[in-house]
Amino acid sequence: MTLCVPGGTTPGPVFDILSGLDLDWARVWVMLNDERWVDETSPRSNTALLRNRLLRGLRRWPIWCRFTPPPQRPRRLEELSHGVRSALPLTVLMLGMGADMHTASLFPGADRLAEALAPDAPPVMALRAEAAGEPRITLTAPVLRAAMHCHLLITGAEKRAALERAASLPETEAPVRIVLSNATIHWAP
Repeated sequence: MTLCVPGGTTPGPVFDILSGLDLDWARVWVMLNDERWVDETSPRSNTALLRNRLLRGLRRWPIWCRFTPPPQRPRRLEELSHGVRSALPLTVLMLGMGADMHTASLFPGADRLAEALAPDAPPVMALRAEAAGEPRITLTAPVLRAAMHCHLLITGAEKRAALERAASLPETEAPVRIVLSNATIHWAP
């Protein structure tokens, strides 16, 4: 089973609950949707969030952790894509969404967004977007669309309104739209 999870602030409480469950974690392959190109000690590191909140005390690490710090050479991205391909299709995909309607690191206005949304996109790509801050690596649309079970976690009125707008916008303006037809939405005020 593959569990693919987001970074950011929203999933932290969910990770705390999951880490306390009596699951056969040896049978669960955990990976991140995306990662920022920051040191793992950075408070912005998704890998650090995962290790501190979900994987506490576990021996099995996510695919991204094998490549920390994130790859900055094309060959390393190819290696990462190969690792992701071996875990496809994702069994459970948990995604977050920003108020700008990005998901994973598929941001409106990202430099390679059209490539990452394309049906023939590689599993993992590096992208840059002004709204993202630092460069990122992310799973691409074909990987996210093919997940067996997709759950979108959002909080607050602003994100709920953004999600409602996303349904009528093109994917380039609202990348979260790539999963809306197959996602179970979890919203909390």
